[in-house]
Order: sequence, then structure tokens, then C-alpha cells
Amino acid sequence: MTQLTVAPAQTSAQTSTPERSAVPAQAPAARAATPGGRTARTRRYLMCPPTHFDVVYSINPWMDPGKPVDGALARLQWEGLLRAFQALGHRVELIEPLPGYPDMVFAANGATVIGGKVLSARFRHAERAAEGPAYLEWFRARGYETREAVHVNEGEGDYLAAGRYLLAGTGFRTDVRSHREAERFFGLPVAGLRLVDPRFYHLDTALAVLDDELIMYYPGAFSRESQGVLRVLYPDAVIATEADAEAFGLNAVSDGRHVLMPPAATHLMDELRERGFEPIGVELSELLKSGGSAKCCTLELRGGPR
Repeated sequence: MTQLTVAPAQTSAQTSTPERSAVPAQAPAARAATPGGRTARTRRYLMCPPTHFDVVYSINPWMDPGKPVDGALARLQWEGLLRAFQALGHRVELIEPLPGYPDMVFAANGATVIGGKVLSARFRHAERAAEGPAYLEWFRARGYETREAVHVNEGEGDYLAAGRYLLAGTGFRTDVRSHREAERFFGLPVAGLRLVDPRFYHLDTALAVLDDELIMYYPGAFSRESQGVLRVLYPDAVIATEADAEAFGLNAVSDGRHVLMPPAATHLMDELRERGFEPIGVELSELLKSGGSAKCCTLELRGGPR
């Protein structure tokens, strides 16, 4: 794999650690903002109803079993996200939740799907271990090409398809060795990114893909080396503030024009409007008690059986 090393004042292609990204030393040119010129593309998503959602253990800084969860409100909020996708013309499929697995509602963690190929999730924490096989069985039953992961990875929580690259998080959940596994299976160059702030334990809490060439992210969530990689690959990225990130504004879903995200990330929503996107606030306050929002609830089905 070609590696990218980023120095403070310049960049050069050479062999480096996995964190510093397996990507060519080449990046898309900066683009001028084109307000109103964004194009939405119809997507297919997999979601899991929050039938058993609750906070009964703590595996990230946002989870506090001592705080009550309103299950009925969580369901209403989740249904609001579902209706928002449907109103935009996107197709949503559902997986049956397993009793005893309250975080299965976070479908993004269940697998990674690119080009109709499915890499299963292998969860780091025992509390979520059964979710990976459950999602994998859903895909196998529908005829997808699947691979059962060897190394720990938490699906689209840490793998984000971004045009010519697969952005891959590590540091808290996903094993860096899984990056090579994903690269070989999907045939995409992997850009490894190290997370360093435990509040942003998955890549999708610190970075969102807006279209094939544009992302938004919070620099403080990443190591200095990974910040350098992101500056090279995405010189015109939308930069989130710490307040945006704490509001889970980066746990967003974009169809290329519409961006579904928590309404509390007001600064980030203004930035997106200036870039020609249409942010849509979706309130998921109950699910935030477990450290997840719109993207966590949404696994994109890129290709494969219908």
C-alpha cells in the first residue's frame, strides 16, 4: 500500500505507520462553493427500530445508565428520521432488532456495504457482540456477497466511503489491522485516521461525508498526523467547531444535497447552507443518550440485491 506522510509544512509520499493513511499522495483540487448547485442522489438505507433501546451499560462517555430513557419518545424520534428519508425519496429497509441488544438501533455499526459487498462488523465490547452476526445473516439471506471480518471493526461507525477513498477510523474501537482487510475486500485505497478524543469514539461522530469529494469534520477529534492527512485530501472541507461536534452535528447523513443532522449544531448548519447544502434538523435527543444520532441509525446499502 502507498502511504501518505504529512509534515507540518509539506507533504511527501513514503512508507509510514498505518495511522498515516494508505492513500496516494494526491488530493482533489479545492472547489469553489456553488450555492444551490448541489445534487441529491436517491439512496438505499437499512435501519433497525429502537424496540429494545435503553441505556443499561456504559461503553462510551455519553452513556449513563443512571439517566432515565423515554422509550416511547425514542421510537417517535426514530420514526421521524425514517419519515424524513422517505419524504426525500430514499428507500429504507428494516432489520428486526434482537431482544437484549439495546444498541442494535445503531444500524451503521452493523456492517460496511460497498459495491454490493458486505464486510461484517466484529464488535470490541461483549455487550454488542451478537449484533455483528445478526446483521451478517440479514445480508446473507438476501444474497449479498459477504465476508466475516477477522479483525475488530464497527462497520460504518469507523468506515466511511468517500468517493475514491475509504476513510477508516481507529483509536478506540476498530483495530487498525482491519483497514488492510477492508482495503483488500473492497478494492479501495484506505485512508487510516486516528481518533484521540474519547467523546468521539467512532469516525462517524467526528466526520461526515457530504459528497464524493467533500467532507466535514472536527479537527480536535484526530491526531496531528491524521489532521494533516485530512487537510491534504480535503483542502476545502467544512470545519466543525467543538460545539458542533458535541451536539453530534457530524453524525449526519448526506444524499449530496440534503444533510440530516441534529438541529443543535447551528453553526455547522449555517456553514452547510453557505456551501449550497440543505441541512434538515432531525431531533434524536433520546438516542443521543447512548452516543448516537442520524448517521448511527443509518447504514447505506451501496449496490447489491434489492
